[in-house]
Amino acid sequence: MIEVYNNLFVGDERDYESNIRLKNQDKWNILHACKEPYHRQALGYSGRGAPKSHPEYLVAKRDHRLILNLIDADDPKYIPKEIIDEALEFIEKSLSNNKKVLVHCNQGMSRSPGIAMLYLAQKGEINSESFPQAQNEFKEIYPQYNLSNGIRGFLSRYWDIYMNQN
Repeated sequence: MIEVYNNLFVGDERDYESNIRLKNQDKWNILHACKEPYHRQALGYSGRGAPKSHPEYLVAKRDHRLILNLIDADDPKYIPKEIIDEALEFIEKSLSNNKKVLVHCNQGMSRSPGIAMLYLAQKGEINSESFPQAQNEFKEIYPQYNLSNGIRGFLSRYWDIYMNQN
């Protein structure tokens, strides 16, 4: 788990599972940027995926946690923009409320650092002029950064849209 910005941490599943203070303390908000096992547990489905008609199909909220139905896909078409939008809003609200935030995925290499990098670029904390420049700068902060083709493709496709929202 690495603090990439004041009170914003990026890590992997072990960082969450092995740290009891993250689970039982009101000073932390957790962003689970992975379907398995958290989204599956939250909704209680046992098949291949959550029912598409479920109101929490994309995003589930539980106490101080936001749980994304987000797989580490090789194709960006499997990454709904609504999920990323919810994640960025959750980080912003959490930090504004003086909470520490852990953004994690299973391995801490793709989904969670991709979301954190996008957040930092939107806030002007890293270079937002171009996606490649932001990646280079973020790698200095978070060396485990290694985006899958899906997250990389998603961020590349939507980069200018996200940077122009401010």
